[in-house]
Amino acid sequence: MQDNPAVILALFAAVCYLAWLWWQDYRAWRSGKPNPRAFPGATGARTSLILLGVIGALLLVGLETAGEYALGVSAQQSQISALFLLAMLGAGFIEELIFRGYLFYDRKGPAVLWASVIFFSLIFALVHTQYYTEVPEGAAWHAFEFRIDPQSSWTLCILFLNSIWFYALRFGFRNHNRSLLPCIAAHIASNIGVFAVKLAQGHVTGWW
Repeated sequence: MQDNPAVILALFAAVCYLAWLWWQDYRAWRSGKPNPRAFPGATGARTSLILLGVIGALLLVGLETAGEYALGVSAQQSQISALFLLAMLGAGFIEELIFRGYLFYDRKGPAVLWASVIFFSLIFALVHTQYYTEVPEGAAWHAFEFRIDPQSSWTLCILFLNSIWFYALRFGFRNHNRSLLPCIAAHIASNIGVFAVKLAQGHVTGWW
């Protein structure tokens, strides 16, 4: 997807449409006439909680970057185009809607809820297969190979911690409305932070 501008733009447009629908549900909630079939988390949250989410996410970006330098792998990052920022922004919404919106279990009390958070955070890390699998040049897409090394292990660990943070923003910190706003803001801030680090390190190669 990183090399295909048409795919990036098409997926970003689809995410924008879903985000618009979610925003309409949020506006209905704000007006006092909530949609009974609203998307999850289309409710309000305190500004302080949103800021806390963003700060925590950026601290994790800093931790990730420091770890890459400590491991000596900062120069081995993947190359992306500037346009790929749109895909990263879209992921900040759609991944929150899917994971923090739907993938949890809260019907048996807090212990089961947080057990499900840990489980789905592992899934969240593992679905980012690009960080620990690769397809040999010229091979079919399904002929992938696992690549478990310090770099991929560290990235998976950070993804797991990010997911725990995003879940904590929704189910902790007195988020009484269980709003997704802090999660979405934090995730988007995280992805912008990652893009900024890649740009500073010279891993952003042109617009397309």
